[in-house]
Amino acid sequence: MDRSQLLKGTTALLILGVLKDGELYGYEIAQRIRERSGAFIDPGEGWLYPALHRLEKHGALQASWRDGGLGPRRRYYRITEGGLRTFNAQSAEWEQFARSVRLVTAQPANA
Repeated sequence: MDRSQLLKGTTALLILGVLKDGELYGYEIAQRIRERSGAFIDPGEGWLYPALHRLEKHGALQASWRDGGLGPRRRYYRITEGGLRTFNAQSAEWEQFARSVRLVTAQPANA
């Protein structure tokens, strides 16, 4: 199965899932997703940043620029109350979907 197709429906859930633990900047978000997935999911800039901007536009995230110390300024993202509600709803829907897929695929072939 094409992993990128699975990611399309879970991008917001993945981002909100790591941000519910605290605010992070883009690279840190990608790194957390990579770490928590055991490197199975490797977020690229091509889907991460557009998703962050969409979530911010829809009010699920708030962002602010901060000085990067020795490096460039960084845009930090934090989840909003609306984003937390979105996460909870999407998480429940994902669990139901995954449970349904397991039920279908676990059935004996001649059942």
